[in-house]
Amino acid sequence: MNFELPGDLRDMQATIRDFMLTRVEPRAHEIEETNHVPEDLLREAAALGLFGLSIPEAYGGVGLGALGRCAVYEALGMGHMGFGGVISAHASIGTSGLVKLGTDDQKARFLPRMASGECVAGFAITEPSSGSDAANIRTRAEKRGDVYVLNGTKHYISNAPIAGLLTVIAVTDPARGSKGMSAFLVEPQSTPGVSIGKIDEKMGQKGALSAEVIFQDAVVPAANLLGPEHLGYREALGILTNGRVGIAARSTGAMQRLLDLSVAHAQAREQFGKPIAEFQAVQFMLAEMEIAVQTSRVLWQKVAWMVDQGQDVRRMASVAKYHATEALSQVADKAVQVAGGMGYMKDSPVERYYRDQRLLRIYEGTSEIQKLIIAGDLLR
Repeated sequence: MNFELPGDLRDMQATIRDFMLTRVEPRAHEIEETNHVPEDLLREAAALGLFGLSIPEAYGGVGLGALGRCAVYEALGMGHMGFGGVISAHASIGTSGLVKLGTDDQKARFLPRMASGECVAGFAITEPSSGSDAANIRTRAEKRGDVYVLNGTKHYISNAPIAGLLTVIAVTDPARGSKGMSAFLVEPQSTPGVSIGKIDEKMGQKGALSAEVIFQDAVVPAANLLGPEHLGYREALGILTNGRVGIAARSTGAMQRLLDLSVAHAQAREQFGKPIAEFQAVQFMLAEMEIAVQTSRVLWQKVAWMVDQGQDVRRMASVAKYHATEALSQVADKAVQVAGGMGYMKDSPVERYYRDQRLLRIYEGTSEIQKLIIAGDLLR
């Protein structure tokens, strides 16, 4: 076994890490105050290829495999998590369905603009009645000639306020239950009958905008059906599975940043005449943080490798997401403790990470859902 990333991936990871620390982090206060990612930062991200991570080179993307994408996601985790959320929602679940299931025409129409950052993407599955219970989707898509008419409401949809394209999961055959769902490519800004609700006010992850998406007799061309009709609940959630590996990688990057900040603070902060790094209680917290980083990194690397080998990662993707997001929660708490009162202040990146990381244990499948997936696969 070789645990070293290939040289080109190490170089790209280092480039993105430097971008996050030197370009994005200095603008963190601005993003927090405005709840908006500056356009110039998004343009720089596009120039670095961040919007085209999973898009084949033939369509203007970088064409990375899962290992490469996750290496980049770890680097994204070392900077402002709201910024990272915009990129990952686009490059992961917002893009993967089209790359995997799209027709040549669909790919030619959308992927080049998505790779350039001109068209930001998102994935719309969550509804007021179907969060963890995604099989309870109520949005309907009725076939009428050469179009589908969509009615229903999605909510908490990442990137919805800025999205040029959404992959929307809707029920096309209610009689088939969870096997009667289909996916559609919807352009929310130009499709009559589609409206975006007010921007959600969230605890953290400022700049990573989400909102309701309302469909009222929205007409979508049949040519925008993604994959086979009635592709089913299991296949629809398959789009989310690989995204969970990316969340594990982002969580690892966030843990690494918190550990770096904690080590630097412990070495500089003095109490009782010596650096607090010399106190065993602080050393124990730093050691536990390092253990969390290393175990999470090995897990996401293993699962990303499995994805690239074409293996079934349903169980292991849940293992990686559960472990890394739960570990990040503990690392963030320890980072605040090491920083003391300073870690509780709004101008501290530690305080921001403490708020931002909480969402990762909820979206793309809660920690409880991950445990159900793991146990169900073991017992199947």
